[in-house]
Amino acid sequence: MARLCSSWWFALAALAAAAGSASAQNAQTLQAQHGSLQYALAQSPFQRPLVLQANSSAEAPQGDVYAVVDHAFGVVGNAFQQPAHWCDVLMLQLNVKRCEVAADSGRQKLQVAIGKKVEQPLKDAFRVDFDYTVRAAQPDYLSVQIHAPEGPLGTSNYQLTLEAVPVDAQRSFIHMSYSYANGLSARLATRAYLATSGRNKVGFSVVRQDADGQPVYVAGMQGVAERNAMRYFLAIEAFLAAEAVPPEQRADKRLRSWFAATERYPRQLHEMDAADYLKMKRQQLLGGSAFSSTR
Repeated sequence: MARLCSSWWFALAALAAAAGSASAQNAQTLQAQHGSLQYALAQSPFQRPLVLQANSSAEAPQGDVYAVVDHAFGVVGNAFQQPAHWCDVLMLQLNVKRCEVAADSGRQKLQVAIGKKVEQPLKDAFRVDFDYTVRAAQPDYLSVQIHAPEGPLGTSNYQLTLEAVPVDAQRSFIHMSYSYANGLSARLATRAYLATSGRNKVGFSVVRQDADGQPVYVAGMQGVAERNAMRYFLAIEAFLAAEAVPPEQRADKRLRSWFAATERYPRQLHEMDAADYLKMKRQQLLGGSAFSSTR
């Protein structure tokens, strides 16, 4: 029995060592990405150290944001190891109607109601269950992921990943990645959206200058991926900014900060007036249980 226990202990130690090694490697990889992006961060068109990348895939859209934020790594690391804080982040989005933390077979989940970007009865929203996983939480590296195998309207494999490393005592380097998959019905719905209400929507990448020398921004699926990624990153920043105020003021601070941040890019992100957004979100935050009637 002693030999068996000893073997088991060594096996656990080996697994822990391997996990620690992987985390160290991931931290080094992210630090290396920060180094390789120094010029792009310094020359960013966003007037701040931020790089936005996205693909144009109709089947598997993905957007990535790399940015230096003015928050110490300890603040970032502590904030995003809490699943409830991810609900606070997600609830800033226009199409998220409710978010609750639940446990399922010992695993933490986020139960999210997703609907339209306008005010909508909760019963008409779709329920999406996200697995919440802290993949690494080290003194110099954080990696957190939320993932849902199925989404509404023929979408699947939703994934939002956050990685962070310290830059110095007051700043952190963040990589946020957002992606999902479109089935045939979702691709057809997206094509219809891009041909109608979304036909004038654009992203952030400049593809050329027009005859007057004005920027022409990317449209189509790359525009969709860029807008989604930026909205989620700005929500992460809004959450971090609100941590500095008293707890009873944080929800309102998050809402106001996120809306103000999106309004810096009205060509890409404006959807409604501030008063309508705040009214809608305050009602949602004060609502009851979300999941007795959602689909």
